[in-house]
Amino acid sequence: MTQFLNEFLFGFYPYVCLSVFMVGSILRFEHGQYSWRSGSSQLLRRRQLMIGSVLFHVGILIIFLGHFVGLLTPIWVFDALGISHGAKQILAIVVGGLAGVVCFIGATMLIHRRLFDARIRKTSSFGDIAILLLLYVQLILGMSTIFVSLRHLDGHEMVKFMEWAQRIVTFRGGAADLVADAHPIFKAHLFLGLTIFLVFPFTRLVHILSAPVWYLGRRGYQIVRTRKGGAARRLPAE
Repeated sequence: MTQFLNEFLFGFYPYVCLSVFMVGSILRFEHGQYSWRSGSSQLLRRRQLMIGSVLFHVGILIIFLGHFVGLLTPIWVFDALGISHGAKQILAIVVGGLAGVVCFIGATMLIHRRLFDARIRKTSSFGDIAILLLLYVQLILGMSTIFVSLRHLDGHEMVKFMEWAQRIVTFRGGAADLVADAHPIFKAHLFLGLTIFLVFPFTRLVHILSAPVWYLGRRGYQIVRTRKGGAARRLPAE
């Protein structure tokens, strides 16, 4: 039963998630471009939004790029550059840890703003809150893996995850076997990461696909007027 569950979660489930991610994102772009956003609340607690958003986005972009390059770059490339497995492991811990702290502070500010301000909570959809909490849990899991990685500074465990990811994207068999004996916290991190790909097309995360070119060049302004009849202002959607 354990072997079957491991094969399903880390051998079959990744393809389900990636298929839904790709097909769902295309369909939403083709048939629901007006939903390619979340409810704006920029007029409420604007300073907290700006600081939290900048910290969150800077941190999560570094983490994403680090995972993308770190997992999908063939190990022979690092060997050819003279970067040992241990050095790569330490680099991942230091850079990932710092980016994780920055992202955690930003995410905490954004979650506090959405959950503890009644006006903002009313403008937030279930999806807006759920995906933010999902990313928050995933971030905590990712930072928790650092304490496990500190016991494997030779980089051996890291190489197994690299091989797992590369076998998945190249449709090679045996990927699930590579992580069968991985620490439970790594497995939870992998599973939740795959699940984020699964729900991606149905959440506000789709705005990532419009950045930076389309997002910066869009004309999606909102006309905002005060109740006292003040002048109208054009604000970009959040």
